[in-house]
Amino acid sequence: MNTPTLPDSATHTVAFLGLGVMGDPMAGHLARVGHRVTVYNRTASKAHDWVRRNGGHSAATPREAAAGADFVFSCVGNDDDLRAVTLGPDGAFAGMQPGAVFIDHTTTSADVARELGLAARERGLFFLDAPVSGGQAGAQNGTLTVMCGGEAPAFERAQPVIAAFARAVTRLGDNGAGQLCKMVNQIAIAGVVQSLAEAIAFGEHAGLDLSTVLQVIGKGAAQSWQMDNRGPTMIEGRYDFGFAVDLMRKDFGLCLQEARHNGARLPVLALVDQFYADVQAAGGGRLDTSSLLKRLRDKND
Repeated sequence: MNTPTLPDSATHTVAFLGLGVMGDPMAGHLARVGHRVTVYNRTASKAHDWVRRNGGHSAATPREAAAGADFVFSCVGNDDDLRAVTLGPDGAFAGMQPGAVFIDHTTTSADVARELGLAARERGLFFLDAPVSGGQAGAQNGTLTVMCGGEAPAFERAQPVIAAFARAVTRLGDNGAGQLCKMVNQIAIAGVVQSLAEAIAFGEHAGLDLSTVLQVIGKGAAQSWQMDNRGPTMIEGRYDFGFAVDLMRKDFGLCLQEARHNGARLPVLALVDQFYADVQAAGGGRLDTSSLLKRLRDKND
């Protein structure tokens, strides 16, 4: 098998597949720094609207979008969605030129990342699993953290392109390593958000001014990104920021599945997953992850 080669230029022809709350602004940043962008979305009207706002082109299939592209990006829903836009006669792999790089920003299983890495290699392509952290605000502001798995040469070429919407882009290892790192990220967040919700609920029962309390403890050891960014909105009962509960539970499912394979124990994650299930059952699946506080407040009503 011949080793793929990579294009080398400052600006590139790129494709972006999936224009949800994350993909839309990420693709926009690529266009604004000068890349030639073609977009695809399962709902075609979203792709047409993106072109109206950002320029570039839209395509009817992933294969058409990927034709002639140096780099193809995706940000879709889950493993099956990713397979749908990569494989098959209308998938991006069928349209990509030899040596092109597919960069997937979906949070998926590590297994599908390895599967598609192998499938890409067999076609003379590169594949990077590159899940992100930073939420909708990070995508809009171009400040995402990107965790990559894949071959080093592909990563080195893709890194400056990904930097259009990221403040940190790091390779963790071979295909699957990016997804495993994202799982570590979500496991760490689970306990932080639940603890913050409990702390705020406790402070409210104690009759404290929670805005002042968070300002005080945010200068000490309790400080966290969640406290700084979601604490004030949690106090106000606003849960329309960032990452939806439905998506977090999908991610937790991936973590728990991987833990069953590797033998890790995740008792806190499993408990918080059930708390998010309560939020879903109450109709809050599209609320952001800080809505764990709403669950505590509702139980006290």
